[in-house]
Amino acid sequence: MSESSKFLDACLKTACDAALLGGEILQDWRGRFSVREKSRANLVTEADEASQQSIYNYIRDRFPEHGFLGEEGLEENPRNSEFKWIIDPLDGTSNYVHGFPYYAVSIALQRSGNLLVGVIYDPNRQEMFTAVTEGGAFLNGEPIRTSGESDLGQAMGMASLPVAPRPDDPAILRFLMGLQHLQTVQRSGSAALNLAGVAAGRVDVFWSTSLNPWDVAAGVLLVREAGGTVTNMAGESIDIMVSSLVAASTVKIQQDLSDVLN
Repeated sequence: MSESSKFLDACLKTACDAALLGGEILQDWRGRFSVREKSRANLVTEADEASQQSIYNYIRDRFPEHGFLGEEGLEENPRNSEFKWIIDPLDGTSNYVHGFPYYAVSIALQRSGNLLVGVIYDPNRQEMFTAVTEGGAFLNGEPIRTSGESDLGQAMGMASLPVAPRPDDPAILRFLMGLQHLQTVQRSGSAALNLAGVAAGRVDVFWSTSLNPWDVAAGVLLVREAGGTVTNMAGESIDIMVSSLVAASTVKIQQDLSDVLN
């Protein structure tokens, strides 16, 4: 069942406004960081929680009947709503802690497991990536498309790796395999911005087996609406609740990469 355009427009505006609010809070907290690692770690937790609380409050005020799932321990649906807001108030925590300007706020809306709205906001570049189901993908209001690259050997790839992996971790082995078959492979530290990059044609493919639903929900919709494809690592239908993802500019690159990594 499709949603009315008026309802989706209202949800998209709410998500964008909430993302801007969260981004402002993150930037404000960045200015308070001490050079001491312990202080920075404590502050980033406070910044993360403050951002999530502000986003949650803003959306809940407008859609009090909806459910929520967020990175910072947020999971509620007292009215058993089929709608769920999935929130990552700070994607790219390590980058944020160290002042590396590659992190974002990510907000998505699901209905009965189907993604309806996705927003990723980069507060450093003031870039707002948006998508509505069957409505296309946009960057600051301008349409975006994937690169259309179909040659794996010419592709730029991004990969997410687990924290402190062992040398024989399958994720490390896949990363090394990717280096042999793609033109270049990077690890950026923000899955949300990697997915936004695929949608905008800046990155040709992104993969991971170590992400959570709030890391990828908005980005999955963005890639789809920008003409790309998203599957699990085996090339099957993706379930954002399972940590297995390949997002690609074209079906061919997705298939070729799945063959390489499996």
